[in-house]
Amino acid sequence: MEEKILKRNKNGMVVLIFTILLYPLAIVGIGISGTALDNGGSFLSVMGMIISIAYVLFGWIFWLGLKIIRPQEALVLTLFGKYIGTLKEDGFYWVNPFCSAVNPAARTKLSQSGDVKTATSLVTGQTGVQVSTEAINKKISLKLMTLSNSKQKINDCLGNPIEIAIAVTWRVVDTAKAVFAVDNYKEYLSLQCDSALRDIVRIYPYDVAQNVDTTGDGVADEGSLRGSSEVVANRIKDEIQKRVSDAGIEIEEARITYLAYATEIAAVMLQRQQASAIIDARKMIVDGAVGMVEMALERLNENNIVELDEERKAAMVSNLLVVLCGNHDAQPVVNSGSLY
Repeated sequence: MEEKILKRNKNGMVVLIFTILLYPLAIVGIGISGTALDNGGSFLSVMGMIISIAYVLFGWIFWLGLKIIRPQEALVLTLFGKYIGTLKEDGFYWVNPFCSAVNPAARTKLSQSGDVKTATSLVTGQTGVQVSTEAINKKISLKLMTLSNSKQKINDCLGNPIEIAIAVTWRVVDTAKAVFAVDNYKEYLSLQCDSALRDIVRIYPYDVAQNVDTTGDGVADEGSLRGSSEVVANRIKDEIQKRVSDAGIEIEEARITYLAYATEIAAVMLQRQQASAIIDARKMIVDGAVGMVEMALERLNENNIVELDEERKAAMVSNLLVVLCGNHDAQPVVNSGSLY
């Protein structure tokens, strides 16, 4: 269904003034027609009386067609079930009083900027049921809104459970599709965001892993959820956009707002990261210690300070490595006798 923009109905002020001025004229008409009827009146007097009374009683119906549209708002209108168009530009409109506004997502409140209320207007009756005292707004917001769904627990490509959440910035660009193509465009967007997030996250490992292809080209790469967050967010955005295009929704941006291992494996993964860090640190210490031992032996040989056989060199190397690689300060033993 194609969106129809109504632009020629921006005459609400003219209709309002005209219908208000008709009320005193109708009252005057009732008086004149009544006087004419008392004097024997004619058919025209009878008709004037009927029309004047009918307008006084039902003239307010014309006011039902007055619509005020603010900037970045839209109103989808139907007449007896048929879509007649959308009021999309700001202004004061008058349309057929029997037109009805359609917005199936008017009651839907998501965790997003456009649905945040500063105050609630709920009254609890004797039955304990909460009834909203606020009129339902059938207008569709065309502003940028941010949807922030709750955290999801998803397995990455290695099977590790992780918790992840995203924030999606979106807007309605086609009101006809948003209203008529899907049952509830807000719920539809929320569900498609969750589904797209699961599909993309399952492609990536949490951290860089070997022999993992995240691009689909058959070559292992270093893509990961933690290290390639910008790439992952763009893929999530594109995947959501493909799913919600039929609902007249445009995705502006998607960002990862929370990423962590699930609680049941968080402690184990922390130990793994600590062990990896310790191994890397030890490797660096050993490399440095070996270099220092080599330098010490070379300096001793160059300056002819002392001549050591192979057995004494091995003992010296062992002692230096213990001193340089130990976690605590060494406690030396001073030999007051001969070296041999």
